[in-house]
Order: sequence, then C-alpha cells, then structure tokens
Amino acid sequence: MFRSLGSDDLLHQTPRRICVIKPSALGDVVQTLPLLPVLKSRFSSASIAWVINRELKDLVEGHPQIDEVIPFDRRGSWRDWIRLFSDLRSRQFDMVFDLQGLFRSAVMTLATGASVRVGLQTAREGSYLATNCTIPDTGLNVPAHARLWRVAEFLGFTDAPKETLIATSEADRTSVASLLKRLPRPVIAVHPGAGWETKRWPVEKFATLLSHCSATWGGSTIILGSRGERVEAERLHQLLAGLQTSSLASPDNIINLAGETTLKQLTQLLKQVDITVSNDSGPMHLAAALGTPTLGLFTCTSATRSGPSGMMHEVVSTTVPCAASYCKRCPNQGEMHMVCLQELDVERAWQALQRLVIKNEIPTSPQYVA
Repeated sequence: MFRSLGSDDLLHQTPRRICVIKPSALGDVVQTLPLLPVLKSRFSSASIAWVINRELKDLVEGHPQIDEVIPFDRRGSWRDWIRLFSDLRSRQFDMVFDLQGLFRSAVMTLATGASVRVGLQTAREGSYLATNCTIPDTGLNVPAHARLWRVAEFLGFTDAPKETLIATSEADRTSVASLLKRLPRPVIAVHPGAGWETKRWPVEKFATLLSHCSATWGGSTIILGSRGERVEAERLHQLLAGLQTSSLASPDNIINLAGETTLKQLTQLLKQVDITVSNDSGPMHLAAALGTPTLGLFTCTSATRSGPSGMMHEVVSTTVPCAASYCKRCPNQGEMHMVCLQELDVERAWQALQRLVIKNEIPTSPQYVA
C-alpha cells in the first residue's frame, strides 16, 4: 500500500474507481472542476466520486463526469467521521487524488485504501505522507488555477479546453432570467464579503465605486453574499440607495440577494450578469470561471497567486509592504492596522473597471436591454 510511485507510473494505471478529494472552499472547488473531463477521458472505464463538504455539494451534483458525490459535515461528530472513513474504504477505490493537501484530506486519502494516491507539492500538515505519487511543478510559486491544471497537463491534456460545468435546473435558469429581464443593463453583480476580514474591502468604497458606475452607465446592481454576510450586504444596499442620484439609475435597480440564492442559482446569476466585482472570494472565482468579466480586489492575498485566469478579467492590488501576506487577521497595530484596505483606493478600482468594460466591449448605454 505504501509503495512510492514514480510520476510515470500514474500514466500507466487503469483504475476502476477514482476518488477526488477536494472538500472546500468554493473557489478551490470551482478551479478543480475542469479536471473532471480530463480524468474521464484519460481513465474512460473508471467511475469517479468526489468527496466534498455538504454545504458545497450543489457545485458537483449532476455533473456528467461524476458518478457519485460523497458529502460530509466538516463539523460532524467523531461517529460521523468514522462512518465516512468506513464508507470510503467500502467503495474500494483504486486511485485517489488529494487536491486539498491538509491533514483532514490525508486521513480520507488513507481511508480509501487506494493503491495509487496522488497529491500536489503544496501539501501541508504532513499530508504528503498519505500519498505515493506527487504531480511535479505544483508548488506555491505556481498560481492556484495553473497548479490544479498541472494534473491535466501531466496526464497529457496540455491543450484541452478548461470546462467549468455546474449543472443547474430549468427552474433556476427561468427564475434568474425573469429577474434580469426587468433590470436595465449593464447589470453588475457585487460580492462585498469574504471569509477573512483582511480580504474585505470596505463597503463604503464598494458603494462609491458602484455609484460611479450608475452615474456613468446607469444599469443595475445585484448584491450577493451568504447568510452570514447579510449585514454587510444590507449596509452596502443602504449606502448605494443613498448615493443613487444619477438620472440614469434608480434605487429600484439595486437588488440585495445576500443569503437568498442556492449555489446553482448563484451560478446562473453570475453566468447572465454583465460584470462581477468582488473581493478575493469564491463568487469571484465562480464568475471568472463561467466567463463573466470580473474585477477582483486583492489586499492580503496575491492577485498573481490567487487571481482569476484569463485576459478578460482585471485585478487591483494594494501596494503596502505587507500586501499578499495571507494573514487572516491583520498583524499590524495602530495606524497600520488594516492599512491594505485603506491604501487600495476607489480611483484605481474605477480605472480597472473601465478597462474591463472597454476590452470586453460591454454595452453601457442606459437603453441596453438583454
């Protein structure tokens, strides 16, 4: 079971059952989805299962290349975890891809009992000990989206298209289309939240930026977020309504959907809006992967390392000395506390947003209707 495999050994495997372990987070799961058609093409006779946090299972359920979704509760009891490990073992996987690279995913990897256990060079918390094959050139110096795609390249699919498919229902498509039909274009989706406080550009700056949009282009704004981000979203809604003085726009064209959408509905919405503006977060990665022109705002993380791929998008980063430190909480005190959020100003974001509109040829006339 613990025999180390050379990278070339992976290319000669013929597994019957493959397990992909990528439980979280939203953006990471989205960036992993393009690997599914590759795995199915390379190992055509194998069934594919995906282990994922229950709250994110909508992202992978219904995918044509996934034969089984194995959800679990991250904060489940020890009995729940034992049951999960037992389930993984009973499925008799031949090959497992640990694309999370943490202690938790390492235990899942070992629980499968698979003879081929593949990991990345970014594995932490000793998780590399659970794998016996490492995909080369997958260190932290490689951007996250490219690092995951190294798996496809190693399997011989260097020129394969990156397909981000999330299955949605006709009801989801209809409800989103109905909402957007009554809103003047351009429709801008904005996500002012993020999992870390050091990633959250102030809502006051979001409000000023979006008021520039409405004063210049008219259009509409849809505020997005999770249930836990409702307070932040409502604050932005109130600020925008107060700033909405342009004759091209109306407070009625500001919609707050924070906590109101499922992941599949969010997918449909981000597919159909004209622009997405977001902190470094899951919705930013989802919008970019779906082909929606996206402006990403980066403070404590690196736009190079964690930003969206593709020339159609724009990113703006702070220039303070501690930028891209990946600190979940600001280590600075006094005047330097959260200085990255203050230094990244609205004018730079506005200039980037205008570039985004121009290069993607997004119609900005207030008469534009979808």
